[in-house]
Amino acid sequence: MNFEDIKKILKTKTVGIAGCGGLGSNCAVALARTGIGKLIIADFDKIEESNLNRQYYFYDQIGQAKASALKTIIQRINPETIVESHTILLEPANIPSIFKDCDVIVEAFDRTEMKEMIMKVISNNFPEKHLIMGIGMAGWGANNLFTDKEFGNLIICGDGVNEIREDNPPLAPRVGIVANMQANVVLEILLGKNMNQIG
Repeated sequence: MNFEDIKKILKTKTVGIAGCGGLGSNCAVALARTGIGKLIIADFDKIEESNLNRQYYFYDQIGQAKASALKTIIQRINPETIVESHTILLEPANIPSIFKDCDVIVEAFDRTEMKEMIMKVISNNFPEKHLIMGIGMAGWGANNLFTDKEFGNLIICGDGVNEIREDNPPLAPRVGIVANMQANVVLEILLGKNMNQIG
């Protein structure tokens, strides 16, 4: 498929992104650049200066709601991508209504308990939908540890080991790798396997 063929397919697809931090903002931008038709993004938080070491925001956006700021960025990158943004704390009561029309859902939370929560909500409400999670991206180096593992409709990207701690912070390179892995898995689901790959 050439890029025009790819965009023709992707413009009919909707992807949900739960969280607009390091994973969510970078994944959303990658998908917008490929020509995804619609993104549904949700996050309750505002941009802080400390976020700029790994999140796809700009200094002059500090203080803005992440979901609306990300919508502005995506519209500058690809105005043909429709962005539905929600500045809201995601919880079991509202996740089904926000993401019900998505072809694929990307989990992009920081906290383990939030990751567990969305995994349960999606499996209970939308067992047929793929959920792409990111686990293990803190620190730097060790590119060889990154994988994506499939458990039915649940796919986990990352190294599964290096979780975020005070002495092992999330930095742009590894967070960006996992976010782009998530975007790449989304494309594989929506477009099928790339038959031009060797191996």
